[in-house]
Amino acid sequence: MKAYVDRDACISCGLCESLCPDVFELDDEGISVVIVDEVPEDSEDCAVEAQEQCPTNAITVED
Repeated sequence: MKAYVDRDACISCGLCESLCPDVFELDDEGISVVIVDEVPEDSEDCAVEAQEQCPTNAITVED
């Protein structure tokens, strides 16, 4: 499973990082970035939740 963040859509709310800190973090510009190449199996549920809860639909998680 892979996760992606649309940097142009991200509003730096930090929700993804709080929901799934092993996959997302805010960079020096305050924009969310994916910090893993592949979402670890034990983080898949929180990555999907971050996608579903993102207020701007900036996150995509796919198999």
